[in-house]
Amino acid sequence: MHKAFLLLLLLAVGGGASQAAPLVTNSVAGGRVLIMENSTMPLPAAKATLIIGPLTRANGVYIGDFKVKVFPYFFKSDRGRLLINVTDKVLAAVSEGKTVAVTGTATSTKNGIVRHVEITAIPKDGNHGTVSLWFMVGDQKMIFAPDYHFADQVKAIALAPAHPQTISFR
Repeated sequence: MHKAFLLLLLLAVGGGASQAAPLVTNSVAGGRVLIMENSTMPLPAAKATLIIGPLTRANGVYIGDFKVKVFPYFFKSDRGRLLINVTDKVLAAVSEGKTVAVTGTATSTKNGIVRHVEITAIPKDGNHGTVSLWFMVGDQKMIFAPDYHFADQVKAIALAPAHPQTISFR
C-alpha cells in the first residue's frame, strides 16, 4: 500500500512538472536541470523566502516556477514563472568554474507584473555553486544568494514541488 501511494505521488508530481516546461536536452547541459536551494533575506519587520522549482533548459533559457513567501505579511507573497537566459557559451564557462552574469525575467501569476532579474553565478565546481540573484519590487531591492547544483532529469522530477491541483486524495 505504501509503495502504491509513493508511486502515485511521484506520477502526480511528474505530471505537474511536465506541464510546467518540456525537458529538453542539448549538447552542453546534457539534459540536466538546474536546482536552486531556498534562500531568505531580511526585510523591515519581515522575512522573504525565495523558493525556485527545478529549472529546465530549452532554447538557451532555463524555465521554472518560483514563489516568494513574505512572513508575517503573507498577502505580499508572490508566485510565477522564472526565465533565465543561459547560452551554451555561458554553460561552458560555468562548467569550467568561471563566474558568469546572466539576466532573466520573473513573471507574477498573481498580478502579471514582469520583473527584470540579474544573476551572477559563482561556481564551486562544474556542478555546484552559489548565485547572487536580485530584482526590484517597488523601491525595494530583493537580493537572494541560493546555492545551486545540476541534477539529472529523473531526480529533478522527483524533487519538483507538487501543484495543489495535481494531487487528489479522494
